[in-house]
This record gives sequence, C-alpha cells and structure tokens, in this order.
Amino acid sequence: MVAMQESFSVAVVMPTTLRPGIRRAVESIFDQDIDSRIQIMIGIDKALGDKRILDELSHNCPENIAITVFDPGYSTSVRHGGIYSNQFGGALRTILSYAANSRYVTYLDDDNWYAPNHLSDLLNAIPGYACAYSLRWFVNENTYEIICEDDFISVGPGKGIFAKNLGGFVDTNCLILDKMKCHMLLPLWCTALFPDGSGEDRQVFKMLNARFAFNSTGRSSVYYVLETNKYTEIASILEKKGYVIR
Repeated sequence: MVAMQESFSVAVVMPTTLRPGIRRAVESIFDQDIDSRIQIMIGIDKALGDKRILDELSHNCPENIAITVFDPGYSTSVRHGGIYSNQFGGALRTILSYAANSRYVTYLDDDNWYAPNHLSDLLNAIPGYACAYSLRWFVNENTYEIICEDDFISVGPGKGIFAKNLGGFVDTNCLILDKMKCHMLLPLWCTALFPDGSGEDRQVFKMLNARFAFNSTGRSSVYYVLETNKYTEIASILEKKGYVIR
C-alpha cells in the first residue's frame, strides 16, 4: 500500500471519458524508468466506457505508484451538461492539478502515451524552472505506428508555426509544471479559447511563456495519436511533407 500523505515525486493528471486507450496510457506510466513515487490522478468527465478497467489497472499498479480516481458523478464540461467551456474535461485538469499530492504535475490524455524515459527526463529538466517540456511523436490513429516527430507545432517557445501569433507552443501532454510557481494560472485549463470548446492549451502556454522561462528535455517522449478528422490542418501539412498518415 502506497502511503498517500507523503508527497509524490510527480503526479500525472488524466481527465477521461474512459476511452479504450486509457489502458495503454496508464500502463505507459507503469513502465516509467524511475523508482520514485508517482501519483496518477484520473478524473472521470463522463463514463462512456467501462469503469471496471480502473479496478483492473489499480490491481496491477506497481508498488511505487498510486492511482487516485475523482468521479463526482457528473460532468463539469458544457459538452456533457456542465458549466465550464472546456469541452474536453471541463474543470478536471484544474481540480486534479490542485489536488495532486506533488509539487510537480504532468498531463496525459487518455488516447496518448509516454515513452519510458518521459517522466525521468522531465524531472531532470524542471529544477530551477517553473515549467519544462518534452517533444513528441505523431502516431497513426488506426495502426498506432509512428508517423514522424513533430518538428513544427509542439516545439517550444519562439518556434514552430505558432511562433508569430502565439510565441510558440507546447502540447499539454508534453508539459511538466511546478504548480507552486504556476499556481495562479491553473484555472485557465477550465476555459476554452475557441467556440468548439478547445484552445485551453494555447491559453496556458501563452501565460506560461509570458511569465516564465521554459526548460526542455530535448527528446521526443510522448506518443500523440493524430485524429485526422479533427486535426485536418496538421494532417494536410504532414501529407505535403510526404508522410503517410491514414
């Protein structure tokens, strides 16, 4: 039994609707190459999948990892009848970031996963900084094979296709925050920037970039599933680069 009151080395925040990919996502945390204490914070937005998978994952959890499940019985997102404009989890990232029993918080969507070195790289990069980031791989949504490294979107401050209008960009799944230094910006996870309920990640990045210096691991350690129907612009760019994405 993991002692819960003792602070964890790092927390992983995961809003979810219990899509099938959650198994792969959580098991990638189990496979991290560190022995230090990890807290997985799973927040259920709306249970579209079977909750029994959480019992199975908890049963198979390594001794240095604890799973904390937050299931209020309702959604905080407007997408499912709640009041917060972020359609992809509502207030869950904010709530779980504050509730995590760790100073250092990372994030993982339930359709993506980490390479084994992801958390160790981020923990090595964050000391002395308020935020740090890894790079990522694009993954085929049907085969789960790697398409290519993302070298034009989530590439850090002052880089990539968002450099001019946003100052760059770092994807949520690639971030680690020192929440005691970033405490006041965590509510930005709740609110959307765009009418479709997305864009909270851009708001968070913009505020981080305005207030803090980033450090980078310099390595791609997130596997990001590219939903081509959702991210048509990204898909178009990759196809022009010659990658097969479907």
